[in-house]
Amino acid sequence: MLALVSPLHWLGERLFVAHMMEHEVLMIVGAPLIAMSRPIATILWALPSGARKRIGVWSKNHMIARGWSALTDPFVATALHGFALSSWHMPILYDLVLRSVAAHRLQHICFFVTALLFWYAMFSRRGGHSRYGIALACLFLTSLHSAILGILITLSRQPWYVGQSELAVFCGLTPLEDQQLAGLIMWVPPNLVYLGAALYFAARWIASADTSHRERSPYAVVSG
Repeated sequence: MLALVSPLHWLGERLFVAHMMEHEVLMIVGAPLIAMSRPIATILWALPSGARKRIGVWSKNHMIARGWSALTDPFVATALHGFALSSWHMPILYDLVLRSVAAHRLQHICFFVTALLFWYAMFSRRGGHSRYGIALACLFLTSLHSAILGILITLSRQPWYVGQSELAVFCGLTPLEDQQLAGLIMWVPPNLVYLGAALYFAARWIASADTSHRERSPYAVVSG
């Protein structure tokens, strides 16, 4: 709601830094919170019984199950999210977003859906003990990708997108300064979130390894 139906959305169409804030709210605030809440079961129970039954039948379809499993594979989800970030920041597509409402909506859908897949894969319980290490690797790749894009946008000597900084002059900014602030928003806050998530998974990985080691130890004491 904050990203799409608030004044931030209107401002984001006219100021690059606001547009970047809108994207980050979708990808590093909304998406991980939804993924952690695991709302699928709740959503299903909110549907009519007939719809729940149909979805249950579809979920048992072999092709659908394999497709969902592939999409939520951590490395596949990471690649899809990275591709969405890179492609929509290409000037030819970003300029289209500024001219077309449909393209703008499609951009937001791509960012949000791929971010949901990414964070869902990070918090997935499948994969056993190794899933924490895989999550760390995927978080590192995504943070590196986001940082590189942010650095390139920040350090560029000329604006990348014509028409994105319509209100910059009214905010006391040049178009280049607006772009530099947007680059910093893409560079720093997301990587703090990725770092926090990485520390969480690292702690879980260490704890899981310690528990597994104690269970396998021949000296483990069995109580009861």
